[in-house]
Amino acid sequence: MQKITTCLWFDDQAEEAMNFYVSIFKNSKVLSVMRWPEGHAGEGKVLVTTFELDGVQFQALNGGPQFKHTEAMSQSIDCKTQEEVDYFWDRLIEGGGEPSQCSWLKDKFGVSWQVVPEQLPRLLLDPDRAKAGRVMSAMMQMSKIDIAKIEEAARG
Repeated sequence: MQKITTCLWFDDQAEEAMNFYVSIFKNSKVLSVMRWPEGHAGEGKVLVTTFELDGVQFQALNGGPQFKHTEAMSQSIDCKTQEEVDYFWDRLIEGGGEPSQCSWLKDKFGVSWQVVPEQLPRLLLDPDRAKAGRVMSAMMQMSKIDIAKIEEAARG
């Protein structure tokens, strides 16, 4: 059992969001869907869902319109190849998501994601600070990260 689980608050799209995310990530599944019990105002409607994305457990709560997602909390996806970056980027913005800068995007539910190729943090942490600076400058010009371009920047 996972000790800490991220709970995503939605107005009334928890089940839709869960199904969207489970369809994108391999090794993912719906674990449970809890509905309001008989006799309650929301009777039969989804209250909380629990699901796994590539082995990491999440909850989605239909809590009402009081709170909105912000970039202050994001999910970060580590990617090995440009193909993987492209896949997650394209799938997460489909249906009304919005690209942002430096590997960030918002999906159609307003949840923020970072789609990060493994090369990016490695190059940004390079002991050659001039190289890291070139990579940072290249990244700052991008929305979705282009691995070939950050590697080219690293070479100078």
